[in-house]
Amino acid sequence: MGLQIARGRAIKTATRSFRNSSDDAARAPVAKLNLPGPKADLRFPIGQAARAFYRRFWPGTGPAEWNDWRWQMRARIRTLEELARIFRLSEDEYAAVARHQGALPVGITPYYASLMGLTDASEPLRRTHIMTGDEYLRGPGEDDDPLSEDHDTVAPGLVHRYPDRVLFLTTGTCSTYCRYCTRSRLVGNPGGEYHFSTRQWGEAIAYLEAHTEVRDVLLSGGDPLTLSDDKLDWLLGRLRAIPHIEFLRIGTKMPVVTPQRVTRGLVRVLKKHHPLWMSLHFTHPAELTREVTEATARLADAGVPLGSQTVLLKDVNDDADVMTQLMHGLLKNRVKPYTSINAIPSGVRRISAPGWTRGLRSFGPCAATPPAMPRRSL
Repeated sequence: MGLQIARGRAIKTATRSFRNSSDDAARAPVAKLNLPGPKADLRFPIGQAARAFYRRFWPGTGPAEWNDWRWQMRARIRTLEELARIFRLSEDEYAAVARHQGALPVGITPYYASLMGLTDASEPLRRTHIMTGDEYLRGPGEDDDPLSEDHDTVAPGLVHRYPDRVLFLTTGTCSTYCRYCTRSRLVGNPGGEYHFSTRQWGEAIAYLEAHTEVRDVLLSGGDPLTLSDDKLDWLLGRLRAIPHIEFLRIGTKMPVVTPQRVTRGLVRVLKKHHPLWMSLHFTHPAELTREVTEATARLADAGVPLGSQTVLLKDVNDDADVMTQLMHGLLKNRVKPYTSINAIPSGVRRISAPGWTRGLRSFGPCAATPPAMPRRSL
C-alpha cells in the first residue's frame, strides 16, 4: 500500500496554485498507475542547480510543476520587473529592456534562466537572451528580413526558395527569444503583421498538394514544439498524407531551452510520422545538462535522427576550447554537428558575428575529430 501511495503521488499533475496536495495524491486510484505520460514524465531528471534555483525564485514549486513544459511556458520571464527580481541587471540591460516595444520581447523559461549567470552580464547564455543598448543600433547591411524570406513566401508562412524543399513557418512563438534571431520581425509579436493559424496552415498545405516538385518540408517558426501535441500531430499527419512529400524536418530549440517538452506523449506523436528529422539549436556547452541529455536520448531512442545548428557569436562561443567542448558533447548525446552559421545582420545588433577568420579558428581542434566538424558553414 505504501508503494501504491508513493506512486500515486508521483503521477499527481501540476496545479495552478503550484502546491502539492499529499492528501489528494494518497486518494488517487491505483488504476492511474497505468497512464504512461504523467508517471514517466515526472521521472525527468532535475539538476542540483536547477532545483536550488526554483526553490529560491519560485518557492512552493515542486518537481511536478518544474517538469511540466506548460508551466515553464506560463512562468517565462517576460517583464523588466521579473528580470530584476532574478538577475542583477547592469544599467545598460535595465535601460534596454525598459525601452523595448514590439516584436522579439524578452522571454526566458525558468529552466533556461537557471543556467545563466545571475550577477555577471557578460556570461555567455545571458548575453544571448537579455537585451542591451546595442540592440537599438542599426549598421550597414542590417535588415529586418536578412534572409529575404518574405520575398519567397508563396502562401502564409510558406517559403519556397529551392525547387524541391520549402520552409513552413508554423508559429510565431518561442519558449525563449534569442537576441540574434533572424526572424525578429515576426516572433513574439501578437497583433503584428505576421499571424499563424490553422486556416493559414490549410492554405500552405493546399499549395504543397498542388506542387508535386516539393519533396522536403522544414517546419520552423517560432518553434514548432511550442504547439500542443494534438496540433503538431494533425499538421504532421496532413503533410505526411501528401504523396510526393518524402521528408519532414523540425527545426527547434525547445529540447535545449525547455527540455521538459520532450514528453512521452510528444515522442509517440513523432514516431507516427517517420521519416522525420530534427535540427536542434545549440549555442554553448553549458546547455549540455542532465535534462538535455534525457531529452535527446528520448528523441534518439524514438528513431529521430538529430542534427545541430550553431550560430557563431562573438565572445559567446567563438573560442576553440568552447566549441570543441560543445561539438564533442553533442556527439556524446547522439546529436550530429551539422551546420555552423556566422551571425547574420538582422536589425537586432545584440551580438555581432566574430568574423570569418576568428569563427573558423573556433573549429580548429574539431578537425582532429572529423565527426565533430559541422557538415556546413554558412
